[in-house]
Amino acid sequence: MVALLVAHLVAALAAPLLVRRWGRNAFLPLAAVPGAATVWALLRAPGVVAGHPVEVAVPWAPEFSLTLAFRMDVLGLVMTLIAAGIGTLILVYCARYFADDEPGLGRFAGVLTAFAGAMLGLVLADDLIQLFVYWELTTVFSYLLIGHRAELRESRRAAMTALVVTTLGGLAMLVGLIMLGEAAGSYLISDILADPPRGAMVTAALALILVGALSKSALLPFSLWLPAAMQAPTPVSGYLHAAAMVKAGVYLVARLTPAFGDVALWQVVAVTVGTATMVLAGWRALREYDLKLLLAYGTVSQLGFLTVLLGAGTRDAALAGLAMLAAHALFKAPLFLVVGIIDHSTGTRDLRDLSGLRRRLPVVFWISVLALASMAGLPPTAGFAAKEAAFAALEHGGAPWTIVLAGVVLGSVCTVGYSLRFLWGAFADKRDVPPTPVHRPGPLFVAPAALLALAGLAGGPLAAAADPVLAGYADTVRWTTGGEPQHLALWHGLGLPLVLSLFCVAGGLLLFAARERVAWLGHRLALVDADRVYRRALAAVDSFALQVTGFTQRGSLPLYLGTTLVTVVVVSAVPIIRGELWTIEAPPIRVWDSPVQIVPAIVIIVAALGVLAVRRRLFAVVLVGLTGYGTATLFALQGAPDLALTQFLVETVSMVVFVLVLRRFPSRFSTPALRGRRLGNLLIGAATGLLVAAMAYFALAGRRAETISAGFPDAAREAGGKNIISVILVDLRAWDTMGEISVLAVAAAGVASLMFLRRRTQPVRGRVGERAVPLPTAGPSPNGGTAATGTGAGWQPTALATAPRQLRVQPRWNPLWLPGAQALSRERRSIVFEVIARALFPVVMLLSIYLLLVGHSYVGGGFAGGIVAGLGLMVRYLAGGRYELYAAVRAQPGALIGLGLVTATGTALAGALFGTEILAGGALDLHVPLVGDVHLTSALLFDFGVYLLVIGLVLDILRSLGARVDEQLEKEIVSERQAEEITP
Repeated sequence: MVALLVAHLVAALAAPLLVRRWGRNAFLPLAAVPGAATVWALLRAPGVVAGHPVEVAVPWAPEFSLTLAFRMDVLGLVMTLIAAGIGTLILVYCARYFADDEPGLGRFAGVLTAFAGAMLGLVLADDLIQLFVYWELTTVFSYLLIGHRAELRESRRAAMTALVVTTLGGLAMLVGLIMLGEAAGSYLISDILADPPRGAMVTAALALILVGALSKSALLPFSLWLPAAMQAPTPVSGYLHAAAMVKAGVYLVARLTPAFGDVALWQVVAVTVGTATMVLAGWRALREYDLKLLLAYGTVSQLGFLTVLLGAGTRDAALAGLAMLAAHALFKAPLFLVVGIIDHSTGTRDLRDLSGLRRRLPVVFWISVLALASMAGLPPTAGFAAKEAAFAALEHGGAPWTIVLAGVVLGSVCTVGYSLRFLWGAFADKRDVPPTPVHRPGPLFVAPAALLALAGLAGGPLAAAADPVLAGYADTVRWTTGGEPQHLALWHGLGLPLVLSLFCVAGGLLLFAARERVAWLGHRLALVDADRVYRRALAAVDSFALQVTGFTQRGSLPLYLGTTLVTVVVVSAVPIIRGELWTIEAPPIRVWDSPVQIVPAIVIIVAALGVLAVRRRLFAVVLVGLTGYGTATLFALQGAPDLALTQFLVETVSMVVFVLVLRRFPSRFSTPALRGRRLGNLLIGAATGLLVAAMAYFALAGRRAETISAGFPDAAREAGGKNIISVILVDLRAWDTMGEISVLAVAAAGVASLMFLRRRTQPVRGRVGERAVPLPTAGPSPNGGTAATGTGAGWQPTALATAPRQLRVQPRWNPLWLPGAQALSRERRSIVFEVIARALFPVVMLLSIYLLLVGHSYVGGGFAGGIVAGLGLMVRYLAGGRYELYAAVRAQPGALIGLGLVTATGTALAGALFGTEILAGGALDLHVPLVGDVHLTSALLFDFGVYLLVIGLVLDILRSLGARVDEQLEKEIVSERQAEEITP
């Protein structure tokens, strides 16, 4: 199962390249991936039907009860065949639906293949959290597929509507899944089904799960997104909105019904909402003129029917529901494909403009007849057998079930009516409508729809053979209807189900005969347009948010910070003042462990108070830095050299960043605040500090369990390291480190987005000597020329907008100087600094590599090594300017950050592939000649990813806040000088 999901991922990533090479024919090899999943499921079907589910479990994070668990039982088998089998035919259909020059075709192919993989993972997942991950993946992929034609406003709106509605339901469902997993004591679905929990918490969880299921399957009141999604290309509608995505909610109901079908809330909501949806959506389909919208509302109606059957909680209803689930996929998917063929061949989907297609497209016509017969429930199709079983399942049970049966019959009458409306509208000869010109489709274009329609026709005669297969699921649902259990068959004999089927046909014929009046009446009796309500609700939320933002966000950062701190102090100090924490037998407070600690403590206090008094921004930054260096000194005195080193390095980087930013600010702070306000700020700061100190003291004093730190030395030795801090970061708490480096990557993206209006930070390529604009200040170059004019023996700088990636210098250039520095003006250069920077840079880089390599056993690590390397780049930038920075590292910061994340993530996943679980460690002992024995661990590779990411982060900061600001300042200076030259 894991291999199939990986194959879908690989195919999705390769799809754009295949499309670029083979055009639309690339869909044919892509179809082999879900085709392989179909074959795999068929090969394992005998064992699954015999009662031996296929199960795979890969430990992921056992301490959090998270496992990559997959399970295929009968329900999973049916859904796998639907998702993978129909997905295969849809991809083949795409090979003729699209043109080779379709915009974004490669992206579409990749997303559609990825969606097939996500749907496969969803129906096979045996873990609630894992199911939610695949659930949301289908939401994201459907958003991209619906919005494929992003240049169209309607397409973008439809995609956003589907995303908002289904995501809202998904978030509610996530809360319900967590509540259910906690109540059951396990997140494995198979465990929950085997021993379902009960109670008020479970009932609330089921209500939230139903919100997610109903929104995903477009049932009332969430049905508005599915008709809007018809803006998507037809293959998307044929797959997502007929066979796959919209079935996810129905599948979830079917998956949990064996455990919770007897819960009143579950049963009442599923049956009530399902019946109402079936009737109302079926009635709406009778007045649609767009063939695709007609099928969309018909799909909503049929999804309501499926929810009724699979949520009813009886064995017979479950059997009929699973049969109807398969039949629906076999008739609705080909009908969507037929609409795509008609649209392609005629250029329209409006049934009022179509005429005479029965003779011009005879094969497509008979495909539609077969599919519509199954949808209307006519013999001898699969739809007929499933509908007869559904009527029989709802025949018994008393008055409530009689009402449900009446609603289902009424919805089925509408189904027959809009089936006839589709057939007449698409293929009949109409008066006053000229014959529609047709471009005949090719055989490969028609074949997928034909195969699905024929499968639906064969499903009727084969219903008895399918009964023992589908009964494998139905028998897991309790049976309370009395009498003998029902069975699937093409002929159930004379009885109420057959009478109801005849009534549905007769009623559908009447609706079709009065189609014009029905359409008129439908418009007159139409309820409030759901899409209009949705748009107005969004506008109201936007307006309310704007008003609240205008009232609360006044643009004052001190006000925001002060409000937050005062709230924290007031709320948190209440239990302290009331004495609720004083019951703890607190140990005596140690003033210090060593009198030496007084010195850095005094420095920290004086520096912090000094920040409040100084007027110059740079002086304030230096004082803030002193507090950080003082804290690092305390770490060192306390016996934590790793923390001290990291604090020193981070504080240094922070100071440089502050200085780079302050170049764009006035040198002094603005007018000082009133004395009362400054006193208030001082009190807020002091109260916050006292609160944090008190909370830290009480947290440590209130400890009752033994500290786990006593086991750290043994854990470090077991991991093959001596540095406990490093072992914690890359072995024991590697999940935390993964999260932290992800946050760093996001921070880097945020820094770049704040500074850049264009995508690349790299200056434009140019030749040395091109000068569109003179440099800010003239000055002699090291070769004797002039920096501004470019005259001289061997040096000519580039223009600001045409700076080369690598400066070319003449042989007279002194190798002790930095090449990029020669583009700086004279007053900005320091030869001594340049020489020192050039000499120290290789040493600093070697030191960073040393810290990376020895971090597992000695002071250092990937984070510290990366910051040291970043400081080396900072020195080169400060000495040589932005050109020197470009010359020092030609790689883009994003590439380094991405490579670091991929390296760290790849190391984590390798633990599951080659070990026992995610982030499982490995070791390798080598004997290197002239070096000796070398002990290598997977943690080193993980740390190397951190190392690359930190370098990329520092480089991104330097290019964003350094080089980019330099360029802006230089342009401003040039503009000012040009203005002075022009002004007389």
